[in-house]
Amino acid sequence: MATVTTPSTSAPAPTPAPAVPLARRRFSLGRAAAWTAMGLIVLVTLLPFYWILRTALSSNAGLSADPSDPFPVDLTTSGFERALGLQSAEEAIAQGGAGGGLDFWRYLLNSVIVSTLITGCQIFFSAMAAYAFARLRWRGRDQVFGLFLAGLMVPTIFTLLPNFVLIKELHLVDSLLGIALPSLFMTPFAVFFLRQFFLNIPREVEEAALLDGAGKIKIFFRVVLPMASTPIITLSVLTYITAWNDYFWPLMVSYSDSSRVLTVALAIFRAQTPATGVDWSGLTAATLIAALPMLVLFGCFARRIVSSIGFTGIK
Repeated sequence: MATVTTPSTSAPAPTPAPAVPLARRRFSLGRAAAWTAMGLIVLVTLLPFYWILRTALSSNAGLSADPSDPFPVDLTTSGFERALGLQSAEEAIAQGGAGGGLDFWRYLLNSVIVSTLITGCQIFFSAMAAYAFARLRWRGRDQVFGLFLAGLMVPTIFTLLPNFVLIKELHLVDSLLGIALPSLFMTPFAVFFLRQFFLNIPREVEEAALLDGAGKIKIFFRVVLPMASTPIITLSVLTYITAWNDYFWPLMVSYSDSSRVLTVALAIFRAQTPATGVDWSGLTAATLIAALPMLVLFGCFARRIVSSIGFTGIK
């Protein structure tokens, strides 16, 4: 029977290796200067928003008495009340407003309708055009695409007069459709943006769908569009913000409250200057309320927007 012998002296247990401390970044003047510059950029970017909030929470009398105070003067929410139409004409005049009123909710609804209509139609038509330029083969495709991209070099102001004549001939002046129509279809930037993504989709995916009996239209709606959901959402956000902030074209074609959007309404509110001076408190409060939805929208999709723009520029 075999016996197991144990050595008289046991081998020393291996000592654990000493923990290597994490390398600390050394202080350098270049790194300090970079962080300082970044902090200054953030401060300069956020300072206007703080000043708008500070002015909106101040009274007009306090702003006239102490305009350089960095904090709200005579803290009050009367500016927001006037912007939302919650004050009577007498109360507004007493607070330094014009008393004319601002039908904020009607203008907000008009902006939402116009921006939603432009975004939905523009994304749909631009996606179809981008797929045609990226995947369909037809004579003169590249030349037409180059000519289409040349539209990016045409300033928007050059198209205002022809568009106005067209809207007038169609009897759509002073209507929400007349405001949305010039931007309702595809734009060169949207087509280029989506085409760059469609070019990166593997052709094998579409060929497999063709073998299964799907046609080009079915492939576009069932395969390509679901795969392009991220750039489509990104482009939708950018288009919605652009349509929301548009001012000059709605000013040209809207003459009544039924079609007036929020950006134009703010200019009308600014023009209603009372005898005591501009209602800065109410104006900045209305501006802040109008900009808040776009700030929230951009903040929610900022990372996706950056990543999609970087991805579409690969090819």
